[in-house]
Amino acid sequence: MRQVVLDTETTGLEAAAGHRIIEVGCVELVNRRRTSNTFHRYVNPERAVDAGALQVHGIDDEFLATQRPFAAIAGELIEFVRGAELVIHNAEFDVDFINHELSRLEGVPHDVRECCAVLDTLAMARRMHPGQRNSLDALAKRYEVDNSMRELHGALLDARILAEVYLAMTGGQTSLRLDAEATGRDEAGAPAAMLDRAGIDLVVVAASDAELDAHDAMLERIRRLSGRAPVWDELAARGAGEPR
Repeated sequence: MRQVVLDTETTGLEAAAGHRIIEVGCVELVNRRRTSNTFHRYVNPERAVDAGALQVHGIDDEFLATQRPFAAIAGELIEFVRGAELVIHNAEFDVDFINHELSRLEGVPHDVRECCAVLDTLAMARRMHPGQRNSLDALAKRYEVDNSMRELHGALLDARILAEVYLAMTGGQTSLRLDAEATGRDEAGAPAAMLDRAGIDLVVVAASDAELDAHDAMLERIRRLSGRAPVWDELAARGAGEPR
């Protein structure tokens, strides 16, 4: 399975208002593993960058004037993403900008969805973490993805961070705390995501006699060195578990 994690930077917030793409960054995932294959282009938007957008990404008009226009990189971008599933945070924003750029050109699809599927990680995060902040920075913190180098937004950097966040989000159960299953809440008080066990055959591997003897010997050593019964004995006494 091939996926492309994609991010863009733009001159402003609305493509319909004439704002343009100034940077595209893509990271390739194949069977849920990052490859060394990336796509990164700066783009001459043929217009000025809004002051608010400049504060976000720091990419100025003088630098962009030296880059190629979107028409010159559109074919390369389409070939890179063709047949893949695009993974985008707030996909509506990026897809809208890409489609506005494509609509200006001949010989390319005018909707990027014609050549690839789109998965929106913002929509996914809102389902998984309702009522919580689900920006890329918030998700990176929640899933312990290092984004310390992200002083300013950048398309390729953000795509790399999103790739790690997406893999963490889709890696399985979000809470392994036993009390989360009992209470239905995680340690932050949010609804805990439970593992769907339907269709799963759990294999139970019993300890051998030798392993049980070694376990008992270790418990006896703990008793001797600590001067008290180990927690395992306390649980067994309350009927919560048995040493054997």
